[in-house]
Amino acid sequence: MQPDVRHNPLIRRIAAKEITLFFASPIAYLFLGSFAAVTLFIFFWGEAFFSRNIADVRPLFEWMPVLLIFLASTLTMRLWSEERRTGTLEHVYTQPVPLWHFVAGKFLGCLGLLAVALLVTLPLPLTVSLLAELDWGPVWAGYLATFLLGAAYLSIGLFVSARSDNQIVSLISSVLVCGFFYLLGTRVITDFFGTQAGEWLRLIGTGARFESITRGVIDLRDLYYYLSLIAVFLTLNTFVLERERWATGESTPHHRLWRTLSVLLLANALAGNLWLGQLKSWRVDVTEGKLYSISGVTENYLGQLREPLLLRAYFSSKTHPLLSPLVPQLRDLLREYEIAGRGKVRVEIIDPAAHPELEEEANRKYGIQPVPFQVADRYQSSIVSSYFNVLVQYGSEYQILSFRDLIEVKQRGETELDVRLRNPEHDLTRAIKKVLTAYQSGGNLFDTVKGDLTFTGYVSDDAALPKPLSEFRQTVEKVVDKFKSDSGGSLTALFIDPEADGGKVAEQIAKDYGFRPMAASLFADRGFYFYLTLAKDDQIVQIPLEDMTEAGFERSLEAGIKRFASGFTKTVALVAPQGGQAFGQFGMGGPQFEQLEAFLGTDLNVRSEDLSSGAVSAEADVLMLAAPQELNEKQLFAVDQFLMQGGTVIAATSPYSANLSARQLSLAPYGSGLKDWLEHQGLSIADKLVMDPQNAAFPVPVARTVGGFMVQELRMLDYPYFIDIRGKGLNREHPVTVDLPQLTLPWASPITVDNEKQQGRTVTELMRSSDKAWLSSSMDVMPKLGPDGQTNYRPEGETGSHLLGAVVSGRFDSYFAGKDSPLLAKSDDAQAGGEKTESDMQPVVSGVIERSPESARIVLIASNDFLQDQVVRMTGAASGSEYLNGLQLAANTVEWALDDDAGLSGIRSRGHFNRTLPPMERGVQLFWEYLNYALAALALVAVALIQRQRKKAREQAYLQLLTD
Repeated sequence: MQPDVRHNPLIRRIAAKEITLFFASPIAYLFLGSFAAVTLFIFFWGEAFFSRNIADVRPLFEWMPVLLIFLASTLTMRLWSEERRTGTLEHVYTQPVPLWHFVAGKFLGCLGLLAVALLVTLPLPLTVSLLAELDWGPVWAGYLATFLLGAAYLSIGLFVSARSDNQIVSLISSVLVCGFFYLLGTRVITDFFGTQAGEWLRLIGTGARFESITRGVIDLRDLYYYLSLIAVFLTLNTFVLERERWATGESTPHHRLWRTLSVLLLANALAGNLWLGQLKSWRVDVTEGKLYSISGVTENYLGQLREPLLLRAYFSSKTHPLLSPLVPQLRDLLREYEIAGRGKVRVEIIDPAAHPELEEEANRKYGIQPVPFQVADRYQSSIVSSYFNVLVQYGSEYQILSFRDLIEVKQRGETELDVRLRNPEHDLTRAIKKVLTAYQSGGNLFDTVKGDLTFTGYVSDDAALPKPLSEFRQTVEKVVDKFKSDSGGSLTALFIDPEADGGKVAEQIAKDYGFRPMAASLFADRGFYFYLTLAKDDQIVQIPLEDMTEAGFERSLEAGIKRFASGFTKTVALVAPQGGQAFGQFGMGGPQFEQLEAFLGTDLNVRSEDLSSGAVSAEADVLMLAAPQELNEKQLFAVDQFLMQGGTVIAATSPYSANLSARQLSLAPYGSGLKDWLEHQGLSIADKLVMDPQNAAFPVPVARTVGGFMVQELRMLDYPYFIDIRGKGLNREHPVTVDLPQLTLPWASPITVDNEKQQGRTVTELMRSSDKAWLSSSMDVMPKLGPDGQTNYRPEGETGSHLLGAVVSGRFDSYFAGKDSPLLAKSDDAQAGGEKTESDMQPVVSGVIERSPESARIVLIASNDFLQDQVVRMTGAASGSEYLNGLQLAANTVEWALDDDAGLSGIRSRGHFNRTLPPMERGVQLFWEYLNYALAALALVAVALIQRQRKKAREQAYLQLLTD
């Protein structure tokens, strides 16, 4: 039975009396002041808030479970012990009201005091919100967790106080009991047990559930746990007092009723926790962007399942202590997949040691082997071989995720490591995508194409064609007939002579697609048509004449059909400079893009291109230019014609590129060869750099002496060239950036859009700098250190927001319109020369497609360096872990360009990169620290004034009563 405080004046009077007695002594204000001072000290100094450079209040809650133990024990130590010592407890026993009224009154009074203590800490999140953008969801969840944990400790303290007449004994006993519940779920205890036993201990302990809520996930199971803990100890408190109230030791029906009701309540509390432990979906994710919820992309994937999907986790009961806490997190996520799969996903959690037959299958069939981990403490060291793998199986296809695929390691301090799950949903969904793709691609190619395809050959009469092309036409017809028979009627083939009927078709395709007559050489007397296209609805793809053999055309046609298919692994043609050897702490040297290739290669085929042939590979679905360098005319022609064929060109380019070597950072002009081509398409990049006060830190290695040893550490410097794009700077309406939490764009330049040239096209801004950014023409980008060892940059000239990334889609006019194809010049040079290579023996047939279809798109990001391996390492060093947001942006862009319904761009990184604080001098930091101390003091003064006013009001009421 729960007390109704609103209709029970006794409970309210008892609660008010306890609050009044507490504030009647100056010790109360000293105690609250000490609590506030310790909290602020831990926040600003113990957890080094400004050094962390993260805009959150997690440090406030990390130490709160320990502080609450002492706070709750101090508040409750005298409540029953003092009553017992002074003899007033007998007066309570003789009152004709249930004892639970007194228990509830004292408990509610303590809750009021707890609320006052937490109120004193409110200036902290308010301060952080003034300094930077703050996600308030985890803040309110943290306060809720703190209030519930504090309430549980208060109920324990009340129970302990009821068992003793000595306040000191009550204080010590309460600290021990509360500390026991807290330590029960920590690694101090769980490391002595296996995974399953350790998990049960974490569920019983108060700390693990507290951490779950403070991250921003409010789970009904966690709420019920704290409420049941409160109910259990309040019941025990009431029962202890009620038993002392009994006049005789004999068992009476009244006594048996009390025992029965108490046992039933305790049993129901335990049973409720066990029952709710089986439920996985009663939770609310209050974080901005729903960081801890299954995304729509994953649900879309699971909706495509036609066969059962097996997710089997191999977790050893005895594993490394740093991996053990990750097991329940990953298991809970797998259960969410099972729920979202609606019967199509089967989840199995096994310990290989307990299932020898499954362990043998894992070793033999899937190649899963235990990993030896070294486990050491101050007394001994040992090797433990354990499993931490997830099998994803669909049909006969499967993928294995090992612990290296699932975790990331972040260094905290000089010796402590923080091991966490990297982005488990992304990793699991990526594996599901792979097995689903492999399973689908094993069948008929046309089964994965939704709708009908039309193959159209705009081919001149044989009399107008060169002999090699006339023969090649027969090859084309043969291959097309073969594909038609395999399509089951979904592929239609047409061959049209554009010059027939007065050339009406020629005029139409020139207008719609920019198809102009081809030529075999610059000196040919007559042109001809030989354009091969695939179309579905409004989308059209040109089949390139790259390899005019039967096998070569079959590959080209199959690649074109796959452009319309779902489930197949797409191909990205990557054009990037060949980097030199990397050296230095961050691997600086020549430009390298190995991490980009590896990141894209997990879901796509990445094909390196140099475009020297003047054409993009027929297998390419998307063309990506990463810091392209001095493209010549033929290479530019390849880029231009890929766009004219309706493709998507992604370009990460700017007029400058950075180089860090021998502890020297320099910036040099960088020619891409794209400048004139981009300006022709209405896009230009200024020869300036954007500098933004909203920036990421620049890591500088610094050596210092510690205990006679030389230690190298990283110092984080304010660096306006590392633009920190977040919030309104990212387009939250576009799929490329909708779920990107933040992006660091180094050494970027502003983009200008020529609106007159964009008539009929759609221009979408992807990212902008902050409103306080400014432009600089200086190439001196070395961090400038002041006397205090910090950088000191000041805005120069006008400030404002600058465009840094954009998408342009629609019809484009070729840069080579009205010009001869550069490939024909190669052909004529080869004919004029003497010795011919094998490639020269191939007939060169080329024309200029002068206009693109509506499906053509240009994605421009004005930075050469944000995808380079060196810069990725530097930005990762600043956060202490892998920084993948730049690579994720590239992956999102490719997946959006492919229009792949199963793309992973909608899976947001689960809290990987946090919001950072703006740069500020140490004096400003001290100002905010002292301001919070002052606000806490003012809050205590306000409480004192309120209590004084209430005391005066009571005295006046008492005098008025005497007068009456």
